[in-house]
Amino acid sequence: MSNNSLGATARRDLWWLEPAGTFAVLVLFIAYAAWVGLSGTHYEWGPYLSPFYSPLFKPTWWPFSPAILVLIVPLGFRTTCYFYRRVYYRAFFMDPPACAVGEARKHYEGETKLLVFQNFHRFFVYLAVVFLVFFVIDDIHAMMWPINGILPNGQMAPGPKTFGIGLGTIIMVLDLIFLSFYTFGCHFLRHLVGGSLDCFSCSKTKETRHGIWKIISKLNEHHMAWGWISLGWVTFTDLYIRLCSMGIIHDVRIF
Repeated sequence: MSNNSLGATARRDLWWLEPAGTFAVLVLFIAYAAWVGLSGTHYEWGPYLSPFYSPLFKPTWWPFSPAILVLIVPLGFRTTCYFYRRVYYRAFFMDPPACAVGEARKHYEGETKLLVFQNFHRFFVYLAVVFLVFFVIDDIHAMMWPINGILPNGQMAPGPKTFGIGLGTIIMVLDLIFLSFYTFGCHFLRHLVGGSLDCFSCSKTKETRHGIWKIISKLNEHHMAWGWISLGWVTFTDLYIRLCSMGIIHDVRIF
């Protein structure tokens, strides 16, 4: 169908539902992330920190929201991800809109011109793994509650802390799990760990790499699912903390 006009196809099914649905979901996420990133408010409540603002740092030379600096890494990681390339190429650029459907571009040009930035995916993968370490720290902090409670403005009261778990803690831990499954299921990591091996059993080191490769391969089988689940859950995590900070909802202390 590559020689036909845009959208030309012999398919009789509702092929346009997937790219249209993807377009709607990604536009909503981009709008929400932009609003959250630019607001610079309501990203903390008690021991909770929004993943959109983690790691939290506020350099004196930066007059804008700190999330703008933080979001560069997850945005770059997902934008250059092999799975997300497929979905947003179809949804936004109709290149192609779907299998066996006419597309706008008549000749394949590869990742050239503006798309050459896709080659930076491996570097964003490394940074994404580092970010997971900060999320682990955030989750540990989300289990450290002030004995004197939470102040009316949502800040932690001064004084000693004790172990505790709230509903927000569980939400943040699940966010870390889903993001880890998505990150460690990356095609690049799978190739990095086992793609260059010709013999898996020639040494203990190679056997270990083979074991890690099998785990990553299992995650990679569902890379698309983890990509969508993690995207939705990280949004929900920020929304939950934001609503707690705004006083619209109240966190449930479980333990």
